[in-house]
Amino acid sequence: MKRLTQLKALALGALIAVGLVVQSGTARAAETRTLTVAGGCFWCVEADFESVRGVKEAISGFAGGTVENPTYEQVTAGGTGHYEAVQIRFDPDVVSVDSLLNLFFRSIDPTDAGGQFCDRGNSYRTAIFADGPQQKAAAEKAKAEAQAALGQNVVTPVLGDVPFYPAGDYHQDYYKSSDRLAFSSVGIGVKKSVAYKRYRNGCGRDQRVKELWGSNAPFVG
Repeated sequence: MKRLTQLKALALGALIAVGLVVQSGTARAAETRTLTVAGGCFWCVEADFESVRGVKEAISGFAGGTVENPTYEQVTAGGTGHYEAVQIRFDPDVVSVDSLLNLFFRSIDPTDAGGQFCDRGNSYRTAIFADGPQQKAAAEKAKAEAQAALGQNVVTPVLGDVPFYPAGDYHQDYYKSSDRLAFSSVGIGVKKSVAYKRYRNGCGRDQRVKELWGSNAPFVG
């Protein structure tokens, strides 16, 4: 009987230990937070922020429009009101939302209301979609600091929380994909990663960001 009691105690202890591990894993998963921003070409924003320590992933998609689950073709054709946006999922114990907002402003041209770099039109405008009062306050603070640093009017709006629609698989991780394109404006049969680099350079993104922010531009060489 004594041995049976001991075995029951050991089994109970093991179950408690497993429960604690599961709870710990759930708590860690629950700490993932999101920041949704629009900074022109979503391939570029995704590439920039996936290089940041503490960012778990960045997902290309659409936000701020009136059509549910829009396609890329619908958004770029105009009329849906969507921005090309990126949802940044991050660990707040590693990187703060303040740091991400600082990086965001210094990776775009926040003085341009008509698009970004060579990409023009409403879907390429910049914006921050705050998911609540705290994030909105942080975004407004980052915007004021960016404006003071530039000495120019920053037109990037801080908007409210809106539905985010991920783009199709074709657009995810475009910057590092080894898939080849049958045809593109930057070559035939080239890998997406190569096409991305050619597009980014040809669009003048890094050149303009460096012109604006100088050594404070975080993602340019």
